[in-house]
Amino acid sequence: MKNTFDLTNKVAVITGASKGIGEAIARIYAAYGAKIVISSRKQADLDELAAEINTEGGECVGIAANTGDMAQLRNLVEKSVEIYGGIDILVNNAATNPVYGPSLDCSEGAFDKIMQVNVKAPFELAKMVHPIMKSRGGGSVINISSIAGHTPDPGLGMYSVSKASLNMLTKVLAKEWGSDGIRVNAIAPGLIKTKFSQALWDNEKTLAHFTKNLPIARMGSVEEISPMALYLASAASGYTTGGIFAIDGGTII
Repeated sequence: MKNTFDLTNKVAVITGASKGIGEAIARIYAAYGAKIVISSRKQADLDELAAEINTEGGECVGIAANTGDMAQLRNLVEKSVEIYGGIDILVNNAATNPVYGPSLDCSEGAFDKIMQVNVKAPFELAKMVHPIMKSRGGGSVINISSIAGHTPDPGLGMYSVSKASLNMLTKVLAKEWGSDGIRVNAIAPGLIKTKFSQALWDNEKTLAHFTKNLPIARMGSVEEISPMALYLASAASGYTTGGIFAIDGGTII
């Protein structure tokens, strides 16, 4: 079966990749032969992870970029092509949520930041890689969404709105780009143990509140997300596009 998931000679660009879900995806892609470009805001963090992956036999470089800056995103794409010759896989994993509480308390600036990072950046990056993927016979765009895009999370109102928007963006691009050989899918994690979600799992009572009634009554790990990203990047998912894949222990049932 490994050949079905083989990513040899494929080039993957992953945002928000210095830790958490992005790091796990980078590691599994490298294990299956892809050439990896990892990106986040801090170059030092990227260099450390890239060195680890390369020591383990992978091929990885880090290119810092703030997803709120279009010039930096263009630089990310251009440098990736310069280093590896093209792009076959784009994982839009970078996300932000600067506010927690009632939506009435969400300022204009916070709203703009959420939409910029969680919706606009994935859209603009996808547009940038589209001609590159098309020229290579196709590719795969994978958006890391959230079950918050399906059911509003208390205290995360505008984050939920942004992920619902990302889900629809996924479907729109899947429908429009299929004829170009480009598949577009999204993964919607539930509560996963990452630094991003630490406020939800750091407190035992809060964690129990979120997990006690789930069919799989625990939080998930990043290693339970990355195999879906491998599937969606590989030939195994050749007939899969426009999907929103929940990995949530049954939260949204």
